[in-house]
Amino acid sequence: MSFNLLKGKKGIIFGALDANSIAWKTAETIHAEGGTFVLTNAPIAMRMGQIDELAKKTGSKIIPADATSEEDLDNLVTQSMEILGGKIDFVLHAIGMSVNVRKGRAYTDEKYDFTTKGWDVSALSFHKVMQSLYKADAMQEWGSIVALTYMAAQRTFPDYNDMADNKAYLESVARSFGYFFGKEKKVRVNTISQSPTPTTAGQGVKGFDSFISYADKMSPLGNATAQDCADYTVTLFSDLTKKVTMQNLFHDGGFSNTGVSQEVIDRFSE
Repeated sequence: MSFNLLKGKKGIIFGALDANSIAWKTAETIHAEGGTFVLTNAPIAMRMGQIDELAKKTGSKIIPADATSEEDLDNLVTQSMEILGGKIDFVLHAIGMSVNVRKGRAYTDEKYDFTTKGWDVSALSFHKVMQSLYKADAMQEWGSIVALTYMAAQRTFPDYNDMADNKAYLESVARSFGYFFGKEKKVRVNTISQSPTPTTAGQGVKGFDSFISYADKMSPLGNATAQDCADYTVTLFSDLTKKVTMQNLFHDGGFSNTGVSQEVIDRFSE
């Protein structure tokens, strides 16, 4: 069921890789709610995924861009406004990567060149995206920018490795840039702290299957799915949340505020 919540709104979606990704589900939901957008991802990620299929399904254009490149981002913003016919109403930042995780290096044995690359892609890129939008005065008043994060920014999950540090930085950027974007441009900036979700990227974390089961048992409402996150993101892109900004919004079925659940107690009482 759609409500035309985003009718007439235009945006940019970073990070749609395949049908399992939150960005992909969000793009489909935005399309159903009347929004139009440009899809973008790094050229190497585009070769790995099926973004062409999503573009065809939603009638969208694709602009390849490396989110760590200021030149690419400036070009993305300019081209997007040309394609969409004006300023931008919403932006989804749904990208993240840890080379240390990919290479199986422990948090206590990081290769710092890997750390820097992961930080640039996962966290600093959010600042770069917003800086390009800000300098180009590309955002419509009361527009909305959302990035996806995870609760490892606040609590320790050993196998999440340096991605936890990246997410903490990402959330800080949302607050800091959110102040300036709100004060000067009336634009909202928020992060969504999502349940562990079986995306292509998420499944690369060691022990992910066991953890997603644990989180589901800990959460009173169960884990939020990728589609649940897409629906929530649409509300943040809509005019119904015009005064919500600089927030880290937990979307995790109650996991973040649950000390222990009866299911977990029962499991350890066996």
